[in-house]
Amino acid sequence: MKKAIVIGASSGIGAELAKLAAKDGYEVGITARRTELLEKLAEELPTKTYAKYMDVSQATEAAKILADLIDEMGGVDLVILSAGTGTENKDLEFQPELDTINTNVTGATALMGVAMRHFIERKAGHLVGISSIAALRGEGVCPAYNASKAYLSNYLQGMRIKAKRAKLRIAVTDIKPGFVDTAMAQGEGLFWVMPVDKTARQIYRAIRRKRKDVVVTKRWKLIAFILKRLPK
Repeated sequence: MKKAIVIGASSGIGAELAKLAAKDGYEVGITARRTELLEKLAEELPTKTYAKYMDVSQATEAAKILADLIDEMGGVDLVILSAGTGTENKDLEFQPELDTINTNVTGATALMGVAMRHFIERKAGHLVGISSIAALRGEGVCPAYNASKAYLSNYLQGMRIKAKRAKLRIAVTDIKPGFVDTAMAQGEGLFWVMPVDKTARQIYRAIRRKRKDVVVTKRWKLIAFILKRLPK
């Protein structure tokens, strides 16, 4: 049976992707900080499920939890990194920036390393990172968030190049959603806010096709095109 792990599965995109993977026949490992939501999700999934507490901001501990979960599941075919954080920080206080970096950069790097080492050992696998359209431009209101998503996109690209040079059957997918109707969507005047279920379906379709770099939903591809070409 196919096996997948979704990191950051307690709610939002991560929870929906776990549901889609289970519906597609995957045994699913799910991790997050909010264990009560994980347990509730595990009861809903139709295939065998492994639920583990994980705080991605605690990189060393999170990496060990992921490695142990992979071992417990007897290896996995797919790892989806959907955990992330960010906040408006107009006053440039250091702690909010550090919290974002600890999760989106340090923790994410540790977890991608565990996943890639496992796939390299197996000579196959699929790593997916949920980045953001924010990766395309810097932003003065939440500078660490946009910068961290740019880091994630570039790191995923590096992993893809590494796998290609080694001639391994490892796919790496970078997903860049626009505004999604989750707790992460902050600020006034947001436009084209996308339903979580629609976004997750488009993401999962891209995962199944093993796409490399994807903007969702479709209308956000226009925004991505504009952002890449706007004067700095």
